[in-house]
Amino acid sequence: MQDISHIRNFCIIAHIDHGKSTLADRFLELTKTIPKREMRDQVLDQMDIERERGITIKLQPVTMNYKGYELNLIDTPGHVDFSYEVSRSLAACEGALLLVDATQGIEAQTLANLYLALEQNLAIIPIINKIDLKNADIERVTEDLINLLGCQKEQIILVSAKTGQNVEQILDRIINDIPQPKASPNALLKALIFDSKFDEYRGIIAFVRIFEGTVKVGDKIAFFSTKKETEVLEVGNFKPKLVAKDEISAGEIGYIATGLKEANFVRVGDTINLSSDLNRRALPGYKTLKPMVFAGIFCQEGDDFPELREGIEKLKLNDASLAYEPENSQGLGFGFRGGFLGLLHLEVFIERLKREYNLDLVVTSPSVAFKIIDKKNNERIIRSPQELPEKNEILKVEEPWMKVDIITPSEYLGNIMGLVNENRGKYLNTEYLDKKRVILHYEIPLSFILVNFYDKLKSVSSGHASLNYEFLEYRQTAVDKLEIHVARKPVDSLSQIVYQDQAYHEARRIVDSLKGLLPKKQFEVRIQGLIGGKIIASASIPPLRKDVTAKLYGGDFTRKRKLLEKQKKGKKKMKKFGEAGIPPEVYLAILRR
Repeated sequence: MQDISHIRNFCIIAHIDHGKSTLADRFLELTKTIPKREMRDQVLDQMDIERERGITIKLQPVTMNYKGYELNLIDTPGHVDFSYEVSRSLAACEGALLLVDATQGIEAQTLANLYLALEQNLAIIPIINKIDLKNADIERVTEDLINLLGCQKEQIILVSAKTGQNVEQILDRIINDIPQPKASPNALLKALIFDSKFDEYRGIIAFVRIFEGTVKVGDKIAFFSTKKETEVLEVGNFKPKLVAKDEISAGEIGYIATGLKEANFVRVGDTINLSSDLNRRALPGYKTLKPMVFAGIFCQEGDDFPELREGIEKLKLNDASLAYEPENSQGLGFGFRGGFLGLLHLEVFIERLKREYNLDLVVTSPSVAFKIIDKKNNERIIRSPQELPEKNEILKVEEPWMKVDIITPSEYLGNIMGLVNENRGKYLNTEYLDKKRVILHYEIPLSFILVNFYDKLKSVSSGHASLNYEFLEYRQTAVDKLEIHVARKPVDSLSQIVYQDQAYHEARRIVDSLKGLLPKKQFEVRIQGLIGGKIIASASIPPLRKDVTAKLYGGDFTRKRKLLEKQKKGKKKMKKFGEAGIPPEVYLAILRR
């Protein structure tokens, strides 16, 4: 059993690209956790997509031994869409390294993650990274940190994670400044699940922080929320590969191989107790996050649906913020409607499904969740246009608003304020970090953040602005359901919830797109955009012209007229009863536009 006074649990919090993964690499080298021959850059970023994009997506724990101490690090993501990963890491730690880039200074997500750590009363060690770069502004960043934390200049560690300069000082400060875990090794088992993954042979592997007691192979354990009981197949630490040991005890971070194959039995935030414990109690878990962005996920080939379902269930194990439910689309077949924390979260999830399960997917346009209050004052959340009730049943519709913080050099202030105002942002106030950098505080509808807002922000600020946002509240809005009819029949897959003042432009866009994409038929095809049964945009595809008189080689004109009259009646009948049929590739083209 590890001496609890010699355990330190900590994580690294920072903005994207401030050097978290590089600093973790230096820790692994200094503590000799990984042999030199196995070292590579960003060793804790184990997914290909993380290494390609240069960002951390999944939290990754690792146990290091240094000067007789067990140091448990949880490497955390920096992007706002993965803030839930950060909050789970913080709940398993007693301290945090606040890492700031000497060239960029304090960014929006630096502040957001710091506030999360302070809420958990964690010990904070401030660090300025990349001091070896020519454009490093150490004095300015030091002053910003002093103003932010109220710390002394001597408490800030200046390092270069790339060269390893002063990194050893951080390890010494972790031992001296971060408190030992508050835990009871001799009590009955209480372990908090902060992540999990699926293994073909060992079943679901729960990543845990042990708060009380000890767990070893052969122990009978129970999950508090699901009441499921099982026998422990293996326990151990992260090096960062899974390394088995005899037991893990209070204060430690490790894993438990459960042998369970069903994903719904092991939930992030749940508590593990011993089956023999008759007075089981739950640890404070994690707040349930409500997804804000929704999109339909379908297979290009209908036969792949079972693989899609299996893939989503397994990815749900280590993506606790994901929500999903089955969905059936007229044009795309069977699939799922997924709920995500943001667009990057959606993008990464789809990329993982494609790579890890070799699936060809169709993803519908992302949309937000609206709150409906009907005339009986009943509230419900709708995630798709098909769920929107008739207008005469609705008292009001509310949409999600976000609290937005934008950190930018003051020279781009006017450009950014113009951009946010164009997107219906509500200005709150401006806060000056120093003479050259400001924080703009805004409130803005989530639907406007979804549509290229981040890209436009980077464009108007020459790449210098950073963005953080969090859910604020639902507020009343004016929206309608836009229906698309092709050949007099509704196409549910193309319907949308649109703002009333943008309804015509959106209807015109879809109608004109369909006109250019749909193949011609033997009859005229009408394409219509409707709001509440009223046509607001319309177009028609003329019929294919077939010369029915070509076989005639002479005779009276009345013979030709009879054939033309017969063709006219046939086209009229086809127009009334004919099926236009929308090919899958047309759906894809509309969604991409």
